[in-house]
Amino acid sequence: MKLVVVGAAGRMGRTLINLICQTDGVVLHAAVERPGSPALGRDAGELAGAGTLGVAVTDDPLSAFLHADGVIDFTSPASTVEFAALAAQARIVHIIGTTGCLPEHEDKIDAAARHARVVKSGNMSLGVNLLSVLIKQAAKALGASDWDIEVLEMHHKHKVDAPSGTALLLGQAAADGRGIDLTSHSVRVRDGHTGPREEGSIGFATLRGGSVIGEHTVLFASEGETVTLSHSATDRSLFARGALRAAVWAFGKKPGRYTMLDVLGLNSTP
Repeated sequence: MKLVVVGAAGRMGRTLINLICQTDGVVLHAAVERPGSPALGRDAGELAGAGTLGVAVTDDPLSAFLHADGVIDFTSPASTVEFAALAAQARIVHIIGTTGCLPEHEDKIDAAARHARVVKSGNMSLGVNLLSVLIKQAAKALGASDWDIEVLEMHHKHKVDAPSGTALLLGQAAADGRGIDLTSHSVRVRDGHTGPREEGSIGFATLRGGSVIGEHTVLFASEGETVTLSHSATDRSLFARGALRAAVWAFGKKPGRYTMLDVLGLNSTP
């Protein structure tokens, strides 16, 4: 499977290039960076510390997508929308790990999925997606009148969106378990005299600092007891492995929009 890595000079881009070189059945077809990037023209393998691959980093995604089978994208919402249109035009797989997308971005990704095979997730790891299933079950079992839900996350100081895509994924799982709309029930800021906690709300707390890859905890708190479900990411390659797994899975699928729950066969879990 011929893959394009966009954002090739970033942390995830370099991790993906390295992993592609180590994985049977996939090959690096092209590597894309933004116009003006100092990485342009460099060998993608050398850039990632994987040795010479003969693939020069380019700022022309249209040409890069030509004759490719898929693109893996951990960039920004604006860039992802651009790549989604090109992936749809090329009729290829588009794996999206980008977070911070707004409704208008999601609408354009939905439109692209009419022609491309899109897998988009706030987190590509098996552990987080399994955790989301457990959270949905717990939220369904633990009633809103007796149990409060809080989502706590911490990431490195360079992360630009908050709450994280993973925190929102887990919060959405809790909301789905209770059959409520996350947007209207989420509390993302507490400051000053807030009054008592509103029954049925889902709170988010965001921490940033250092080089933390990703720490997520969902707390179910009741009178006299607390249930804690957590996930800790210690190696960025776990997201890259999930993205490659999603790309290979989506290669033979019909155009449409999928999630990692589909890839991992977890969507049928009650």
